[in-house]
Amino acid sequence: MITIYDIARQTGYSPTTVSKVFNGYTDVSQKTRRIILDTAAELGYVPNANARSLTTKRSWTIGMLFVEPAGSGIRHPYFGGVIDGFKKVATSKGYDLMFISKDIGGRKSGYLEHCKIRGVDGVIVILPDHADPYFHELLDSSIPMVMLDQKSASHSTVSSDNIQGGITAVEYLYSLGHHRIAHISGGLATFAGEKRHQGYQMALNKLGIAVKPEYIAEGPVDYSIESGYSAMQKLLELQELPTAVFAAGDNLAVGAIQAIRERGLRVPEDISIIGFDDIEMAQFLTPALTTIRQDTHLLGSRAADLLISNIEGANAVQCEILPTELVIRDTCQLNA
Repeated sequence: MITIYDIARQTGYSPTTVSKVFNGYTDVSQKTRRIILDTAAELGYVPNANARSLTTKRSWTIGMLFVEPAGSGIRHPYFGGVIDGFKKVATSKGYDLMFISKDIGGRKSGYLEHCKIRGVDGVIVILPDHADPYFHELLDSSIPMVMLDQKSASHSTVSSDNIQGGITAVEYLYSLGHHRIAHISGGLATFAGEKRHQGYQMALNKLGIAVKPEYIAEGPVDYSIESGYSAMQKLLELQELPTAVFAAGDNLAVGAIQAIRERGLRVPEDISIIGFDDIEMAQFLTPALTTIRQDTHLLGSRAADLLISNIEGANAVQCEILPTELVIRDTCQLNA
């Protein structure tokens, strides 16, 4: 059986340093940590979880709360990217990840009970159900927690600059000569949807364009292709069509493009479209989708850094807002 002493001999570091890496101490450089972890993987070292937990008073497990009502789950590029970014940082620091639910051993319980039974050290909230009392029970507990795309005064949060992203999208369309700019919303009940809608309105006000309620459309399901298709159908029924549309998500933009084509119109010749997210598919569409890029991997990795910092004793509540970026492709053109 491979031990920390074997790893120490192989790397030239002391057994104490090797032990610190596996026990999550922060006074070891990233370079040293990487060498030790890589060597451990090459040698096939498996830490003794029980001994480790007794030594550190931790389970080295982080719970993930993920409730995705649209049904696409982690297949959605946003969530997949966030989870992947979070996982890479958490596992590099010795933590296992576990999805938490309200069902344990075939019986109904709650998120908090699940976390206590499993002994998780902290929780990353990727998407909650605010109408669920079990979520609020977890929120009010003492378990370290970081939330993505949420607003909280009691827990650290990480999000993209959704407002500025919305402003950038509208200002870009305006720079191409578009004044009749519609918005397909991701739902005002969602944090990101509300902020992107806010950015849309702020940009129009700044540019001196009246906000027309009929130019704001929302489909039945948040951020899905079907929702974008349904919302665009509503816009296409208007007597005065918009010349450009800012969709609050790339999937919404894809659905909108489908609806436009079925109506016998062209993108971007008749209607320009800009999305939000920069999912992988965006660059391979025909035409390729102009969009606002958010770095989902960075969102996940920063959330992991904040949560692990909280687990290790940092109590400060932080709100990190990460920049977005305009990616110009082929779905927008000058308005003649």
